[in-house]
Amino acid sequence: MRKLAFLATLALVWVLGFSDAGKQAASKDPVWNMNATVIEACSCPMFCQCYFNSKPAEHAGGPGHEGHGKGHFCKFNNAFKINKGKFGNVVLDGGKFWVSGDLGADFSDGQMDWAVVTFDKALAKEQREAIGKILAHLYPFKWGELTTDEGDIAWTPGKDEARATIDGGKTAEVVLKRFQGMTNMPVVIRNLKYFGAPRNNGFIMMPNVIEAYRKGPKAYEFKGTNGFMITVDIDSKTAPPAAGK
Repeated sequence: MRKLAFLATLALVWVLGFSDAGKQAASKDPVWNMNATVIEACSCPMFCQCYFNSKPAEHAGGPGHEGHGKGHFCKFNNAFKINKGKFGNVVLDGGKFWVSGDLGADFSDGQMDWAVVTFDKALAKEQREAIGKILAHLYPFKWGELTTDEGDIAWTPGKDEARATIDGGKTAEVVLKRFQGMTNMPVVIRNLKYFGAPRNNGFIMMPNVIEAYRKGPKAYEFKGTNGFMITVDIDSKTAPPAAGK
């Protein structure tokens, strides 16, 4: 009987140990955090209704949208620079990356159309992998098509003007101009959530002079549409779960 009790105890210990190992495997990503500033623009009128609705603005092919047809779409360029970040032991400070794409006609089910993530050539392989995992939480959506690329990213913020390019503008370009408020201080929208980021410093209103993605068959270019700058803060403890790869 003692032998049977001993074997039963060993079996219980083994089962509990296996369960713990499974939990550890399920949460294998290390602790991470990222504070980054985004120079962002899209095809929607100012201000982008996607932050308040489940579908983009309806476009009629008017000024600034020539050649893009009619319908609902939000074709965007989000140029990032990481102020401070870490993924386990991988330091991300100063890293630059860019997300271009289209949210599609209706994303009420969490399904977006397509996106391409362009990493600055200076980023190492482990930094790119870390940023990719963080982006899955910052933009916790499913994408019809999601690809990666690399290029030389230039990123210049400013109170009155902000600009960013990939490959000197050959691949992508965003130029923003400050929206004039009642004073020379920036116009800022606060208390509005930026996708999966639990914290931000407010949307600084800066309509675009131009926002363009010029590579491949899905290239686009818009002028005088939505734009803003924002600093977002996200970490592994408070971020929403990723929707998928």
